[in-house]
Amino acid sequence: MKITLVDYGAGNVTSVERALRKLGAETIRATTADCISRAEALLLPGVGHFGAFVRAIDQRNMRSPLLEAIGRGIPFLGICLGLQALYSSSEEAPDLTGLNLLSGAICELPRSVKLPHMGWNRVRPQRSSRLLDAIEPGAHFYFAHSYAAIAGAQNPPVVATCEHGSHFTAVLESRNIFAVQFHPEKSGPAGAQLLSNFVRLAA
Repeated sequence: MKITLVDYGAGNVTSVERALRKLGAETIRATTADCISRAEALLLPGVGHFGAFVRAIDQRNMRSPLLEAIGRGIPFLGICLGLQALYSSSEEAPDLTGLNLLSGAICELPRSVKLPHMGWNRVRPQRSSRLLDAIEPGAHFYFAHSYAAIAGAQNPPVVATCEHGSHFTAVLESRNIFAVQFHPEKSGPAGAQLLSNFVRLAA
């Protein structure tokens, strides 16, 4: 089983790739739609602006093969912007449409707290999670973002939340779709365990 990293120009592809290989996982970078279509498992890393992401995947004709692969049940992990991309829209680029796999919009975190939300913060499980298996409840992970999916009871895929000005989605799971707002590749042993769990789930 190879983990296909969707490479649309995001800055953290190399660090995620290095973290996966350290765990013994085989990886391949997908820079074309055809490569995504052949994937056995997909990982969508992301840093930066929602609008830049949407334009990049559309310019590379990656949207349709991504949606088709996820629709076929291919295991998928989104990281940071890769989580936000699953939603229909974002306040960061309100005129552009995300992958629209989850209803709702990505919102800016409250300006009453320091933005961006940068550094370590506690992740609180809300229900059982395959992705968080063998990770201590309340473990800390590394965040770097100003926008997030605001957590709520109407959002059943949410399995863990975090708080920075307001409660937001830290981890979600829905069938073959997994996503995290933090950066597991920068989150020490807990992050390594989470990536290891995904590799195991994808096998």
